[in-house]
Amino acid sequence: MKKIVLPMLLAAGLGLGACSDKTQQSMANDVDNATADANATMQEAGDDVEAATDNAMQSAENGADRAGAALDRTGDRIENGTDRAVDATGRALDRAADATGNALTTAGNAIRD
Repeated sequence: MKKIVLPMLLAAGLGLGACSDKTQQSMANDVDNATADANATMQEAGDDVEAATDNAMQSAENGADRAGAALDRTGDRIENGTDRAVDATGRALDRAADATGNALTTAGNAIRD
Protein backbone atom coordinates (compact mmCIF):
# COMPACT_ATOMS: atom_id res chain seq x y z
CA MET A 1 0.00 0.00 0.00
CA LYS A 2 2.82 2.38 0.86
CA LYS A 3 4.40 1.66 -2.52
CA ILE A 4 1.28 3.00 -4.20
CA VAL A 5 0.65 5.97 -1.89
CA LEU A 6 4.20 7.32 -1.88
CA PRO A 7 4.47 7.98 -5.64
CA MET A 8 1.06 9.63 -5.56
CA LEU A 9 2.15 11.84 -2.69
CA LEU A 10 5.33 12.73 -4.50
CA ALA A 11 3.42 13.72 -7.63
CA ALA A 12 1.06 15.79 -5.52
CA GLY A 13 4.02 17.46 -3.82
CA LEU A 14 5.58 18.44 -7.14
CA GLY A 15 2.32 20.01 -8.23
CA LEU A 16 2.13 22.08 -5.05
CA GLY A 17 4.85 24.44 -6.21
CA ALA A 18 2.48 26.12 -8.68
CA CYS A 19 -0.36 26.61 -6.16
CA SER A 20 -1.13 29.36 -3.64
CA ASP A 21 -0.22 28.94 0.03
CA LYS A 22 -3.84 28.26 0.95
CA THR A 23 -4.15 25.62 -1.79
CA GLN A 24 -0.81 24.12 -0.80
CA GLN A 25 -1.90 23.93 2.84
CA SER A 26 -5.23 22.37 1.83
CA MET A 27 -3.48 19.81 -0.35
CA ALA A 28 -0.96 19.07 2.40
CA ASN A 29 -3.86 18.45 4.80
CA ASP A 30 -5.52 16.21 2.21
CA VAL A 31 -2.28 14.27 1.79
CA ASP A 32 -1.90 13.97 5.56
CA ASN A 33 -5.50 12.73 5.84
CA ALA A 34 -5.02 10.23 3.01
CA THR A 35 -1.82 8.96 4.62
CA ALA A 36 -3.54 8.66 8.00
CA ASP A 37 -6.46 6.80 6.37
CA ALA A 38 -4.08 4.45 4.56
CA ASN A 39 -2.16 3.77 7.78
CA ALA A 40 -5.38 3.18 9.71
CA THR A 41 -6.62 0.80 7.01
CA MET A 42 -3.33 -1.10 7.05
CA GLN A 43 -3.42 -1.30 10.85
CA GLU A 44 -6.99 -2.57 10.80
CA ALA A 45 -6.11 -5.17 8.17
CA GLY A 46 -3.16 -6.28 10.29
CA ASP A 47 -5.40 -6.52 13.34
CA ASP A 48 -7.93 -8.56 11.36
CA VAL A 49 -5.21 -10.96 10.17
CA GLU A 50 -3.87 -11.28 13.70
CA ALA A 51 -7.35 -12.01 15.09
CA ALA A 52 -8.01 -14.58 12.37
CA THR A 53 -4.66 -16.23 13.07
CA ASP A 54 -5.39 -16.32 16.80
CA ASN A 55 -8.79 -17.90 16.15
CA ALA A 56 -7.27 -20.50 13.82
CA MET A 57 -4.57 -21.36 16.35
CA GLN A 58 -7.16 -21.67 19.14
CA SER A 59 -9.27 -23.97 16.97
CA ALA A 60 -6.22 -26.09 16.20
CA GLU A 61 -5.32 -26.30 19.89
CA ASN A 62 -8.88 -27.29 20.78
CA GLY A 63 -8.83 -29.98 18.10
CA ALA A 64 -5.51 -31.29 19.37
CA ASP A 65 -6.87 -31.35 22.93
CA ARG A 66 -9.94 -33.33 21.81
CA ALA A 67 -7.76 -35.75 19.84
CA GLY A 68 -5.48 -36.23 22.84
CA ALA A 69 -8.45 -36.95 25.09
CA ALA A 70 -9.80 -39.48 22.59
CA LEU A 71 -6.39 -41.18 22.46
CA ASP A 72 -6.28 -41.31 26.25
CA ARG A 73 -9.71 -42.97 26.36
CA THR A 74 -8.64 -45.46 23.68
CA GLY A 75 -5.49 -46.28 25.62
CA ASP A 76 -7.53 -46.83 28.77
CA ARG A 77 -9.89 -49.18 26.91
CA ILE A 78 -6.96 -51.16 25.48
CA GLU A 79 -5.38 -51.40 28.90
CA ASN A 80 -8.64 -52.57 30.49
CA GLY A 81 -9.17 -55.14 27.73
CA THR A 82 -5.64 -56.42 28.12
CA ASP A 83 -6.09 -56.73 31.88
CA ARG A 84 -9.29 -58.74 31.41
CA ALA A 85 -7.60 -61.00 28.84
CA VAL A 86 -4.64 -61.65 31.15
CA ASP A 87 -6.99 -62.42 34.04
CA ALA A 88 -9.06 -64.82 31.90
CA THR A 89 -5.91 -66.54 30.64
CA GLY A 90 -4.67 -66.94 34.21
CA ARG A 91 -7.98 -68.49 35.27
CA ALA A 92 -7.92 -70.84 32.28
CA LEU A 93 -4.35 -71.92 33.09
CA ASP A 94 -5.34 -72.54 36.72
CA ARG A 95 -8.27 -74.72 35.59
CA ALA A 96 -5.99 -76.60 33.17
CA ALA A 97 -3.42 -77.17 35.91
CA ASP A 98 -6.15 -78.38 38.28
CA ALA A 99 -7.54 -80.73 35.61
CA THR A 100 -4.06 -82.06 34.85
CA GLY A 101 -3.38 -82.60 38.56
CA ASN A 102 -6.70 -84.40 39.00
CA ALA A 103 -6.01 -86.58 35.95
CA LEU A 104 -2.57 -87.51 37.27
CA THR A 105 -4.02 -88.28 40.70
CA THR A 106 -6.69 -90.46 39.13
CA ALA A 107 -4.06 -92.24 36.99
CA GLY A 108 -1.82 -92.76 40.01
CA ASN A 109 -4.68 -94.20 42.02
CA ALA A 110 -5.61 -96.50 39.14
CA ILE A 111 -2.04 -97.81 38.94
CA ARG A 112 -1.87 -98.37 42.67
CA ASP A 113 -5.11 -100.34 42.79
